[in-house]
Amino acid sequence: MAAAQRDRIALKIPRGRTQAGEIDYLALTFAELDTEVGRWTARLADAGIGRGDRTLVMVRQGLPLIAAAFALFRIGAVPVIIDPGMGLKSFLSCVARSRPRALVGIPLAQWVSRIFRGPFRSVAVRVGASGSLTAQLPRSARPVPPEVSSATTDLAAVLFTSGSTGAPKGVCYEHGMFEAQVRLIREAYAIEPGEIDLPMLPIFALFNPALGMTTIVPEIDPRRPAQVDPAKIVQAIQQEKETNSFGSPTLWHKISVHCRAQGITLPTLRRVLCAGAPVPADLWRHSREFLPAGLLHSPYGATEALPVATISSAEAEPGSFRGACVGRALPGIGVKVIPLTDDPIPSLERVQLCARGEIGELVVHGPVVTKTYDALPEATARAKIADPTTPGAVWHRMGDCGWLDERGRIWYCGRKAERVETLSGTLHTEPCEQVFRSHPRATRCALIGIGSGGRQRPAIVIETMVANSGEARALARELRALALQHAHTAEIKTFYFHPKFPVDVRHNAKIHRLTLATWAATAKGFESDPKR
Repeated sequence: MAAAQRDRIALKIPRGRTQAGEIDYLALTFAELDTEVGRWTARLADAGIGRGDRTLVMVRQGLPLIAAAFALFRIGAVPVIIDPGMGLKSFLSCVARSRPRALVGIPLAQWVSRIFRGPFRSVAVRVGASGSLTAQLPRSARPVPPEVSSATTDLAAVLFTSGSTGAPKGVCYEHGMFEAQVRLIREAYAIEPGEIDLPMLPIFALFNPALGMTTIVPEIDPRRPAQVDPAKIVQAIQQEKETNSFGSPTLWHKISVHCRAQGITLPTLRRVLCAGAPVPADLWRHSREFLPAGLLHSPYGATEALPVATISSAEAEPGSFRGACVGRALPGIGVKVIPLTDDPIPSLERVQLCARGEIGELVVHGPVVTKTYDALPEATARAKIADPTTPGAVWHRMGDCGWLDERGRIWYCGRKAERVETLSGTLHTEPCEQVFRSHPRATRCALIGIGSGGRQRPAIVIETMVANSGEARALARELRALALQHAHTAEIKTFYFHPKFPVDVRHNAKIHRLTLATWAATAKGFESDPKR
């Protein structure tokens, strides 16, 4: 891309406001970004980082992240990227397990690595990076080392999951998997070189140089994405005429509310990719108002397999109460539904697949499906199933419950770990929560199970403040009336009210339902049954 469009802007990093109130950006062309990557390459090689060296990357979003990551790819090193928002204990555990030989980090990261020596004991090389979003390296006196040729099966990076329903795990990516991701994303969304992107998840900015898109670094703290000022995001889109953006449903809900309140539309956006959790029905509907010339898309996948499927606002069926339709599998991606079990499955050969319309666990395979977790053989055994038709190929267990309809579309019903097993059957989060999200005070709610085994008592937690028990009982009666309108929620009669849900840091959209279930075990619930 640097050779094909040398003078096109590759990256813009905000650095304040002009006197006229516009966002002031530092801009780099593709040629300048390529030069910057070359400087990083020389610096990392001079420090002794080479082919195969696992390198923990702890730098700011924007230029430092993009330049450091591509420089590591050039020398054949393996970037290890861990979400710092997962909490210090989990973060240090991930560092220890990934065994990095090198660390590229800002001063705070260097300090952490020396204070907590145990998890960082494998680090032999430390390379400092500026804490600024815009700092560039000085020119190196030495020539840039030649690019290392990597095979498609060589380890390219270790990316960690968010750990929303379990401990974070390192996912081993091969170079061929990244190539397949870039191809699928380009083809699925008809992305063309020269487009302009606003990625509200920093790691997705790494796709842009390979896609030929200009990256506009958003004014957002990736550690606290929910605190974003939607007015700043809207200003960036209007000023830079962005054509593409990626963000969670939580972020785009805030932007949607702002746009509707101010009567703003975003006509330059061709597409908005919204992922990390199911897109709420009202966001699907309202997206048609603020995207007059574009569509809201919801890619389905996971850190271990992305993208798997996609759906747009032109096809979505909000309010169906059957789960969230995530569209059809992308070309080259296979999807099956297997019976629910928490046990490992060595091979798909003897698995009896679920019938059309039957809810089970979604399993996928294809060129973007990763094969192993890093240093976690037991977790790999639980998540991967050997494909009997192709030696070495695997199916990945998504850990998601869902079903396939007659048109081959995938319907997501919730995380397998969060299903509720009652005496009368299994309840799944998404179909149940869709019923209660229709209440104006229940835009964020969570199905939980009280108790254990197959004798759980289902309950719904609503994110809202209640002034007193009287208000709580009245709200519980309204929610119970909604429950009785649908067969799959008819047995839910217990309701809890929580002021602020625990959610993942990465997307600020995935609710920690298991944490809420632990909280509810000692909290006051309100039961209601209008039939009595």
